Amino acid sequence: LAMASQAVITAQPQFSVARQPGQWQTGLLDCCSDCGVCLCGTFCFLCLSCQVAGDMNECCLCGSTVAMRTLYRTRYNIPGSILGDFCSMWWCSPCALCQLKRDIKQRREMGIF
Repeated sequence: LAMASQAVITAQPQFSVARQPGQWQTGLLDCCSDCGVCLCGTFCFLCLSCQVAGDMNECCLCGSTVAMRTLYRTRYNIPGSILGDFCSMWWCSPCALCQLKRDIKQRREMGIF
């Protein structure tokens, strides 16, 4: 019995989808776009930090960290750097945390969070 030679597939064909660059839904200083978040970030920073961490299924202590902002930015392919995240969290902590919470809220409303 002679078997016809057949092509043997040794690897699964792959394709990749290029992710489109994302962007923040609001700017760093767009506090008036959601006054409730802004007030919470100004007067109860730790509460807002825990809310953000809870939204991202992380420990409550992690909400206002550079790592959380970097994780979120990379998850949604938002351009930036760890240094930029550090500077935002160091010099504008309430604004950066409010921006993160506003973004989460808007992405949740759009069904993409």
